[in-house]
Parts: sequence; C-alpha cells; structure tokens
Amino acid sequence: MSAQTGNREARDGEDGPQTGGLTTGEVARRLGVAPTTVRTWDRRYGLGPEAHSAGRHRRWTAGDLARLERMCAWTATGLPPAEAARLARSGEPPTAASAGRTADGAPRSQARGRSRAGSGLRLGDVRQECKGIARAALRLDAAALDDLLRTAIAEHGLVAAWTEVIVPTLQAVGRKWETSGEKYVEVEHFLSWHVSGALRRTAPDTVADRPGATTVLACVPGENHTLPLEVLSAALTERGLPVRMFGGALPVESLVAAVRRTGPAAVGLWAQSRTTASRPLAQHVAGMEWGVRGARRGPVVLTLGPGWAGQAVAGLARPAGLAEAVTTVESVVAQ
Repeated sequence: MSAQTGNREARDGEDGPQTGGLTTGEVARRLGVAPTTVRTWDRRYGLGPEAHSAGRHRRWTAGDLARLERMCAWTATGLPPAEAARLARSGEPPTAASAGRTADGAPRSQARGRSRAGSGLRLGDVRQECKGIARAALRLDAAALDDLLRTAIAEHGLVAAWTEVIVPTLQAVGRKWETSGEKYVEVEHFLSWHVSGALRRTAPDTVADRPGATTVLACVPGENHTLPLEVLSAALTERGLPVRMFGGALPVESLVAAVRRTGPAAVGLWAQSRTTASRPLAQHVAGMEWGVRGARRGPVVLTLGPGWAGQAVAGLARPAGLAEAVTTVESVVAQ
C-alpha cells in the first residue's frame, strides 16, 4: 500500500473524531454499495466530498450524498459509470426519457431495456438501511448486500433488523415482482439467499437440548418458504433456547416422528399460503403426548405465517410476528 493510499484510507476511517457529516462507510451503507465503490467514484470521477481538508477524516454532506444517489440511479439504468458521473455532477435527475439516450442524445436501446430495473422499489416510510439493501439487491451486488445485512443485524439486533429492515425490503421486492410481469424473481431469490446466509453467519452456536425446553420448527407439507423459520430459529438460539429446525415441506409422518423423538416444549408450524395450512395437522400435533402415566405432557403448537390467517385453531397459539413468537416460546419453556 502506498503512502498516498494509506493516507486516503486513514481519512476514510470511521474511528476518528466526529466532525459532522457522514463517514464513507455510512454513505456506502445508505447507498447499498461497498465503501471501495464510493472511493473509486471519488478517485476516478471526482464525486468526493465538496469540502475536504487534507489530513482530516472525510465527511460527506447531504449535497454530497444526493450526488452519489444520482450516480447510483444513473448506473442502474445501464449508463456507463463515466457518463453517469457526468450527469450526477450536473444535477440532472434520471428519468424514463433521458435514461434511454446517450450523452449526445442518441437512442440507447440497451438503457431503455434495462431502465426499469433501476426504477427502484417503493419502500415508503422505512429505515434508511432498507433503501441501501434494496439498491444492492437490484444490482445483484453480493458483497455490498452481505455487508449491509451484517451491519443491520449488528446495529439493531436480530429481531429489530428482521422486522424493521429486512421484511420491508423483502415485501418491496415481492411487490416489484408481482407488478412487473414475473420480472425480478432473480432479485427476490438473491435477497432471500443472502438474508439466509447472514442469519447463519450471525447466529450463535447451536444450544444443547434440555429436557422440556426444545422447540421444533418446520414448514407444513407443501410449504417451502423457510426464511421466517430460519429467523425464528436464530432468535431463539440467541436467547439460549435449544431448537431443532426441519425446514421446508416436512411430510406429516416425519413431523410426527420428529416430535415424538424430541419431546419438545413447543412446535412451530409455518404456512405461507392458506392452501398449505392444515388445521387437522396442527390439532394432531397439539394432541400428541409422551412420558409416564400420570405425568404425560405434550407440546404447545404455534401456527405461524400468513397461511393461518382466518384459519385459527382453537387453543393453539397464533403469534402475530417474530417478537411475539419468541416471547411465546420463552414463556412456554419457563413454565
């Protein structure tokens, strides 16, 4: 590393005195790009902070951030970075019309074909991190997405990161897919995969079984949406509760066998769709018992997911979300 590069890295550091404005790392998280990308745009295209004194930690103002946001929007339309940087510096906002033309006004068929991919996701009033994650997902930027997800979980905790950052972004991707003629499926799969990976990397070590404290988690037969159960598994493990996760579409006979073999305190059954939610299955699991005569016990069954809406099973828990599901399991284990 050269002395000049070392000085640049030092100025970009986030451990120095706070003098107002955003650090390079904070800017990168808001944009949904890697910090190295921000530095490259500064070095190659002159998109660095307007005000900067040598030897000081660089800070980005709202105006600097707006310029970089225009850069992100332009590159998402398919423009080459150099051209996108020129337009970002000019202050021209990307539009459907201008995204289809080059700097000299000639038609850009490729940009027209790709411009809708950069039109963004309708996120509404959400945390700033959602926008960065959404941008990274739309660009299929694996490194930036992993960094943003890891940071969100570290800063907000698993439950808050899932509820307030990840879920709104997943919902926005789902809406984008539903309203775009089956497009953006790759974005949904890409984001879900990286969320799953982030959960595995940040979750603590598996907790050993304790009699009467284990929770069994499984999707009902025909259901393969495992991500919400992965989050619940990680959240329970984080709280020192043993979990046995069986994932997607567990056959009935296998679910029954797993419950009998583990003797769990609670069983969480996830159904994403009403077509997969099965009242008879939930009632059958809730009626299972084990142990010696006079001291037999059975599991508390949690019906989880939107598939159970309007199909409440009398006597069974129906948590409204992740936090409530965690609280329910904790109370069951504490009994």
